[in-house]
Amino acid sequence: MTASGPVPDFVAYRAVRRGVRALLGGRPGAGAGRVPACPEWTVTDLLGHLTVIAGRVLERHGGHPAAPAGTAGVPELLDHWDDVGEELDRRLEVAGGRSGAVMVMDAYTHELDLCAALGVAPPEAHAARAPSFAVLVRGLSGSIAAHGLPALRLRTTAGEEWAAGDGRPAATVTAPAHDLYRALAGRRSPAQLAALDWSAAPEPWLPAFSWGPFTPPSQPGV
Repeated sequence: MTASGPVPDFVAYRAVRRGVRALLGGRPGAGAGRVPACPEWTVTDLLGHLTVIAGRVLERHGGHPAAPAGTAGVPELLDHWDDVGEELDRRLEVAGGRSGAVMVMDAYTHELDLCAALGVAPPEAHAARAPSFAVLVRGLSGSIAAHGLPALRLRTTAGEEWAAGDGRPAATVTAPAHDLYRALAGRRSPAQLAALDWSAAPEPWLPAFSWGPFTPPSQPGV
């Protein structure tokens, strides 16, 4: 990987919470809106998911988070997430700052989901971007190996590179960083994946983009 290294998880996670609050704090009616990248969820549902995940990770680190009110809306969920998150930040820092990477990736991915749902441009720079890319590249690497495929080089148009899979990459796929991230996070359809800039026929690698919680949608993602 030639991209800049990741920051500690507690720094990245705090940045996501601030980003989501900036997106939703001035939109009191946004809670009922749908999230196209998570079609079964409203914005409120997405926030509820983020607070649940934070609580589970805090419990794994010895904390005891309180549950939010059953009728909590966006403001209450944002406050609850910050309450849990601030304690979690401290515990992640004590643990060395590298034990919440999957949670950071999940939260950052959903921050980008909210940007798309609200028609807001994604942030150009974000503390969670590098560690989240690292998690996604590891996941794709495992999937490529499990499919018995040769390694794939991932490249942004800005020149960042990762190798996914084992051995020497047999092909390169290039895209703007945001599009590449969304492709790795299951937010781009097979047709959109194939339309990226590939140095070889993309079809052998497309099945590998379904792994873990991610499956490319049948319809083009925003």
